Amino acid sequence: MTLAVNIAQSGSSNVTFRNRIINGAMVLDQRNAGAAVTVDTTNFGYTADRWGAIESTDGVMTAQQVTTAPTGFNYSLKLTTTTADSSLGATQFAYVGQRIEGYNVADLGWGTANAKTVTVSFWVRSSLTGTFGGSIYNDGSNRSYPFSYTISVADTWEQKSVTIAGDTSGTWLTTNGVGLILVFGLGVGSTYSNTAGAWIGSLAFSATGATSVVGTINATFYITGVQLEAGTTASPFEYRQYGTELALCQRYYEKSYLTSVVPGTSTNVGMTSSYVPATGSTQLGFYIKFGTTKRTTASMTFYSGTGVAGNFSNDFAGTGNVASVLNSATGDAGTVVYNNAGSSNFVGVQWVATAEL
Repeated sequence: MTLAVNIAQSGSSNVTFRNRIINGAMVLDQRNAGAAVTVDTTNFGYTADRWGAIESTDGVMTAQQVTTAPTGFNYSLKLTTTTADSSLGATQFAYVGQRIEGYNVADLGWGTANAKTVTVSFWVRSSLTGTFGGSIYNDGSNRSYPFSYTISVADTWEQKSVTIAGDTSGTWLTTNGVGLILVFGLGVGSTYSNTAGAWIGSLAFSATGATSVVGTINATFYITGVQLEAGTTASPFEYRQYGTELALCQRYYEKSYLTSVVPGTSTNVGMTSSYVPATGSTQLGFYIKFGTTKRTTASMTFYSGTGVAGNFSNDFAGTGNVASVLNSATGDAGTVVYNNAGSSNFVGVQWVATAEL
């Protein structure tokens, strides 16, 4: 009997973890549990896990994980214009996208002569039709590739793909910083728009002449099934087990609450831990261990059982202040927290750890 072994090459359809996008099917929304949020006007504000949006115009948009989705998917991310800006200034823009960690795209070799071609594929639906745009750009914001695609029929799911030759120039981070940013334009002024289909030595978020979603009141834009992979053709969307996808998201954002509970809204205690003596006669500490290794030092927020930030419950009643964090919340370790309360035997605490790009 002859045993044939097929070793898949990078970028082929049967390679696991070929999709560099995390939560491309929008199945996880730890922060908002499906509630609509106003798109941030100054920062890359996170919506569904790993997906951020910014709206720097005179309009207003909301973002929401919804169950409207094409066949084979259960969720999408919906952007809605609630206040329109029909005349964008040159430097105004709105977009949704994902920052990809450098470790996850290091093998692409961008910035070298051996830069690999990638293909971006996704499902999209909008109340508007026409030419839409997006971009891939680097952390230094001095290399970008604007691309365009067409939505032919309003309020209908369409699958798109864009193939992009790897960039042989510029600096592309390959450690735990931002390796590359993939964005989909929702309305971009002339300063940050450029001709689609070529690398440029400046920052662009979209293609010149692209449709502006923020320019039309009540306009909607849905996206899901986003995949970025090495190679010249789009392969079927890579479905990962839910637990695997959750762990990938928790590298950047983890919470003690159930995934379906928005931080600060639950009256249940997230965990219990025996007090461990620390320094001082009235100051005791306890240890929190993360479930997933963090990208970098995590920023911690603590909540009481009644949802008050900065506090935790003593013996599941009353409130004691978090005095300080003993250890940096790095790696797979976690953190130690001091308590000022003094004499109780147990402590209950809710927490959020953020290590986003």
